[in-house]
Amino acid sequence: MKVAQHTTYHKENITLTLTEMDIPEIKPHQVLVKVVSAGVNPVDNMISRGEVKMIVPYKLPQTAGNEVVGFVEKIGSNVKTFHVGDRVFARLPLNSIGAFAEFVAVDASALAKVPEYLTDIEAAAIPLTALTIMQSLALMDAKAGKTIFISGGTGGVGGMAIPIAKAKGLTVITNGDGVNEDRVLALGADRFIDYKKEDYTNLLKEVDYVLDTLGGEETEKQMSIMKKGGHLVSLRAMPNGDFAKRMHLPKWKQFLFGLAGRKFDKMASQYGVHYHFIFVESNGEQLQEVADIFSERMIKPSIDTVYPFEQVNEALDKVANGRSKGKTVLTF
Repeated sequence: MKVAQHTTYHKENITLTLTEMDIPEIKPHQVLVKVVSAGVNPVDNMISRGEVKMIVPYKLPQTAGNEVVGFVEKIGSNVKTFHVGDRVFARLPLNSIGAFAEFVAVDASALAKVPEYLTDIEAAAIPLTALTIMQSLALMDAKAGKTIFISGGTGGVGGMAIPIAKAKGLTVITNGDGVNEDRVLALGADRFIDYKKEDYTNLLKEVDYVLDTLGGEETEKQMSIMKKGGHLVSLRAMPNGDFAKRMHLPKWKQFLFGLAGRKFDKMASQYGVHYHFIFVESNGEQLQEVADIFSERMIKPSIDTVYPFEQVNEALDKVANGRSKGKTVLTF
């Protein structure tokens, strides 16, 4: 089968090597998936640049790609939940990525069935982002009836975070460019703040939860609008010691991440809130819940550019350097 592999860690070079290798053998708890599409994500380039080595130290060469859609080709002897021919998708487990290949062996526990109304290309835009939202809400211990502020909710993350948060019974407030207001309200947001006209820090207070998609100075600004004891999950700031413990990293890494994230822990303590950082993991059960929510609401993700697998490096360059209005996807 054809695969695209990371062969070196290099800060300036995100190019993958196209090569051939044997179709993988599956273990009893796995299924073999024939890949039809794969999402291309910033994390793919972060891996090439060696930026996630502290979290997941991949041994090179490593077949790249974190987000997959395909059909079940074979099932392991212990797998009861899937059948040959099922159309499935996943954020692949951190220790066994490899979506940029014609076949991939996947733990059945990472997989969910793709909603029928979605195309293969649309389905490739969902697992990574949707699981980020699900795991953020779980970290916050988000309860129905409470309020969440999703910063910069007009992008791809907001497009999934808003309907998922609404389905979980939360009151959703977001901000962004006013040209997107109608679209965002149609996704289920209860309130939209046009950042060009109004400053959310003057309008909001006593917010229970924040999903920080902006980072930088905005992280502290978002803490200032929160209720004491509230929870903020940042997708853009720094990992901290709690994150390292949750990921079961060795003690020395927990110490280093503790130092790296100390500024944010201290800031959170000053505002009387809880700070969390997230690196999304595979979870088929959560992804199936997303699939059910999306099927009910017929949500369609935004797609930017679709490339044939052979142009994987152009796709990665697009994600690294191009202005994007949606997901970049590979087709096989």
